[in-house]
Amino acid sequence: MNDAARQRGFYRSVWRWHFYAGLLVMPFLLVLALTGAVYLFHDEIEDALHAPLRFAPQRSADLPLSRLLDAACAAYPGEVTRIDLPADPRRTAQVFVTPARGEPLRVFVDPGSARVHGAFVYTRTLVGFADTMHGSLWLGRFGDALVETAACWALLLVATGAYLWWPRGRGWRAALWPDWRARGRGFWRSLHASVGAWTAALIVFLVLTGLPWAGVWGELLRAGLQPLGLGYPAEHRHHVAAAPRVGQAVGDAPWTLRDAPLPASHAHHGAHHGADHGAGRGAAADIGIDAAVRTLAAHGLRADYRLSLPQGADGVYTAVVYPDRPQGQRTVHVDRYSGAVAGDTGFADYGLGAKAVELGVQLHMGRYFGRANQILMLLPCLGIVALSVSGAWMWWKRRPRGRLGAPPAPAPARLRTVAAIALACALAFPLLGASLLLVAALDRWVIARVPRWAAFLH
Repeated sequence: MNDAARQRGFYRSVWRWHFYAGLLVMPFLLVLALTGAVYLFHDEIEDALHAPLRFAPQRSADLPLSRLLDAACAAYPGEVTRIDLPADPRRTAQVFVTPARGEPLRVFVDPGSARVHGAFVYTRTLVGFADTMHGSLWLGRFGDALVETAACWALLLVATGAYLWWPRGRGWRAALWPDWRARGRGFWRSLHASVGAWTAALIVFLVLTGLPWAGVWGELLRAGLQPLGLGYPAEHRHHVAAAPRVGQAVGDAPWTLRDAPLPASHAHHGAHHGADHGAGRGAAADIGIDAAVRTLAAHGLRADYRLSLPQGADGVYTAVVYPDRPQGQRTVHVDRYSGAVAGDTGFADYGLGAKAVELGVQLHMGRYFGRANQILMLLPCLGIVALSVSGAWMWWKRRPRGRLGAPPAPAPARLRTVAAIALACALAFPLLGASLLLVAALDRWVIARVPRWAAFLH
C-alpha cells in the first residue's frame, strides 16, 4: 500500500470515529450545553423568577440565626440541615428544611425581621432542573457516568474534528470562516468546521474543568493527588479512616475537601472538664447555633457563608465560605459541645493540584471574573449547540433513505493498533477507554458479521 492510499485509509478511519462520536454523544452534549448555559446565569435567572423570595427590605442588623430557623420551621415543619447567609443586606437567608414527607425545601427568611417570604423545591425550579440535568441527567449515579462518558467522547470529537478540519493545501481563511456563497451541505460543512475551529479550545477547557466533579474521573483524580501531597491539607489525614467525609455532611462542599475526613465533636469533653473542677458529671449539651455563630465571628466569619448543622451525636457545625474567586475559600468546623474550632482550612492550605482544580471550577462556572467570564463560557455552549445542529443536519441530508449512513469502513485495522489507542484512552479517561473498546468490538465483530445490521449502518 502506497503512502497516499494509507493516508486515505487513515482519513476514513478518523471520519468514521468522528461520526460515531457525534452520533453517540451529541444529544448528551446538547443537553449539557443548554443546561450549562442556564446555570452560568443562575443568580440572574433566580432573581428574575423568584424576586419576592430572594429580596428583603434593607436592614441595619440581623436577628440571631435561631430566630430564623424557628420561623422557617414554624412555616414549614421539618429538620433544618443548613442555612446560607447573604452578604448583601437586601437579600434573604436560605434555610434548608427536610420535611417528614415530601422533598427538601429552601425556605427564604428575612434576617432582619424573621419574616418568611416563602419556599420552593430547588429541583422544581428552572435553575435546579438545569443543575440536576447537567450533573446526572436526573438518573443518579448512572446518569453521572453517562455525563462523564459523553464529556470524554467530546474530547475524541474535538481531536478527530481537528484532524478532519486541517486545511491541507486550502487557505486558512477558508478553514476559519464559513463559505457564505455555498449552498446546501457545502454551507453547513463550512459552518460546522469554522465554528469548531473557533470554539474547540474552549470546549476542551470546559470538559477538563468539569471532569473533576464526575464520579469516576473525579474520584481517581482526588485519590491520585493525595499521596503526592497535592490535594487536601495533610493535617486532615490523621483522622480515623472510617470517619464521615466532609462531602457527606456538608452540602456544596469545596471539591478539594469532599473526601477529607470530617472532624468529630466530643460529647463528654465539657463533662470531664467540669468534673476536674468539682462540677457535675452530666453529658455536655449542644452549644446551639447562636453560640456557633459567635465562635465563627470571632474567627473572622460574619456573613456570606453556608452553615451546615451537626449530623449525629459527634457532628460539627461547619461553615463554608465559597466566593467567586477560590482564593477566598474557607471551611471552619466548630465542636457542637465545647464551641472550640475543630478545623479551619483555607485555600492557602490546599495542595497545588487542588488549587488548580478549584480555579478551573470557578472559571468553568463563569464566576471568577464576573460578566466577562460568563460570556466567555457561554461561547463554547453556543458552539456545541451550533455544532450539534449543523452536524445533525449534514447527517440527515447525506444519509441514504432507511439507513444510518455511516462513513465507509477502511481496510481492517490491526487489532493491536485499536488496543493501543483504547489503552492510552483508558489510562487517561477510564470510561472513554472502556466505551471505545465496546464500540470498536461492536463495529468489528458484531455489526460487520450480521449483513442486515451492516447494511443498515452503511
